[in-house]
Amino acid sequence: MRISIKNGRVLCPSNNIDDKINVFIDDAKIVSLNKKPSGFKSDIDINAKDKIVLPGLVDICARLGEIGSKNNGTIKDELRAANSSGVTSICVPPDIYPIIDTPAAVEFINRRASQFSQTNIFPLGALTQKLRGEELAEMFLLKAAGCVGVSNGDIAIENTEVLRRSFEYAKSCDLTVFIFAEDKKIKNNGVVHEGAISTRLGLPAIPETAETIAISKVLLLIEQTNVRAHFCRLSSGRSVELIREAKKNGAQITADVPICNLHLTDMDIADYDSNCHLRPPLRDESDRVRLVEGLVDGTISAVCSNHQPVDANAKSAPFSLTQPGASTIEHILPLIMHIKKLGSELSLKESISLVTSKPASILGIEKGMLKENGDADICIFDPNKNTDINKSNLLSAGKNTPFGGWELDGKVTHTILGGKLVFNSD
Repeated sequence: MRISIKNGRVLCPSNNIDDKINVFIDDAKIVSLNKKPSGFKSDIDINAKDKIVLPGLVDICARLGEIGSKNNGTIKDELRAANSSGVTSICVPPDIYPIIDTPAAVEFINRRASQFSQTNIFPLGALTQKLRGEELAEMFLLKAAGCVGVSNGDIAIENTEVLRRSFEYAKSCDLTVFIFAEDKKIKNNGVVHEGAISTRLGLPAIPETAETIAISKVLLLIEQTNVRAHFCRLSSGRSVELIREAKKNGAQITADVPICNLHLTDMDIADYDSNCHLRPPLRDESDRVRLVEGLVDGTISAVCSNHQPVDANAKSAPFSLTQPGASTIEHILPLIMHIKKLGSELSLKESISLVTSKPASILGIEKGMLKENGDADICIFDPNKNTDINKSNLLSAGKNTPFGGWELDGKVTHTILGGKLVFNSD
């Protein structure tokens, strides 16, 4: 398949490209940027006039349902939703079905993903067997099978000695440890941020120390073991401060933030809106502001969708009994563009890097960039169109979003994966 993309503004943060040039694709690769190759005859011509041509987005944390489920339709829906926002690479945590704690599980997930050929899937392997926090998983074998890092998902390892040993093993395998920081006992049965809103609504609360104490413990173990680590889905301003200080002291760490926590606060829960029941929770306005500041100064390196589709029935109970999660992957790009309207000092190029080159660098993958002879994973974005968010038109199987009714500037018009056109808004 040969594709030509003409007249667009090509923007690639990784290779410092921001120019009106043409892109020519042949056999899954970008064969030329600007000059048409000799004898090139395209099968598909895309006129990108007044549009922005970007690298395919890299989502560093998204869940696609039970990949091992017999219900293929659900997974296909989530990948289609990802394509509609220009996402071509997704990192999935190990706490899915099947749990990614053996090479066989990695092979199974890769095989299932290849059936759809809609998105690149990069799995994280488990730190401990069955994620129980007791015995270490075979990380060396998981890396050999294709895992780009290791994690215990959203399940905290409570035994500090096991956590330390898991870091040492990961270090010996040259693997990045992905940490979702949450102290289970402090969180208790909390469902919202501890503050005035939780008190007014009478909902069980999650203090910020559920996150910050867990981060502090992990940082001390990182200092001891010198492991390379990534903190997933920060939610509090104090966490940003802890990460910033540790980086100044030389720790090999990075961090990301969920897209929802950059735009929403606990005030959005309003009258018990279960679409705002998320994990980590939405915190207050000062936390949101400091998270954005963390993006601006480089403390936070990436933004993730934290996409987790939830069945309608699981969101229809009283708030504290509902399942946390939201369908967010198909609007991540216009939401990234919207951060500028919140008063941030991020340039367009810096904003795009948060969902392309920077998460790709954290994962250690050759994605999130445009270069000759590189993979033809491309997103085309029209800044002059609008994206209206309505649960009725969500492509995801989960029809729950905290952004219902929002109108955002810009819309993804085309997504190309490995030289194949997988989404066309027309």
